Amino acid sequence: MSTLMLFPLLCSPNILYMEYSKLISITGLPGLFEMVGSKTDGAIVRSLEDKTTKFVSSRVHNFSHLESIEVYTVRDNVNLVEVFQAMDKSKEKVPAENDAKAVKAYFEKVYADMDFDRVYASDMKKMVKWFNILKANEVELKLSEEETEESEG
Repeated sequence: MSTLMLFPLLCSPNILYMEYSKLISITGLPGLFEMVGSKTDGAIVRSLEDKTTKFVSSRVHNFSHLESIEVYTVRDNVNLVEVFQAMDKSKEKVPAENDAKAVKAYFEKVYADMDFDRVYASDMKKMVKWFNILKANEVELKLSEEETEESEG
């Protein structure tokens, strides 16, 4: 009698990795979403938190690609991904998103060039929440190739 040995799969072929370039924020809806498809009157999006897919009307909501969001600094504005990369490299523990003082103190250490007069506490709390969502979904924190080439040229 022969036995069949099964080897566990190290990586499932059904796992799809999300690209930072496809991620959006939607006004009036919490969290981050992956753009699955677009229509003339809205978009089909998938929540990064609960993985639900739904249609969102552009007549009611505004969409912001994460790649297009900039953060005020004391020098030139920087792309949001640069702040996320600094957070990722930092040894500092990411604070709870609902503690405004701890969040501000965190960013003073992690990204000291941020313009704290123009970046509101609510924006910093949102960055912490989004960073946690991105890390939980193992999203690679980098701009798409086209975006990088445009900024270099």
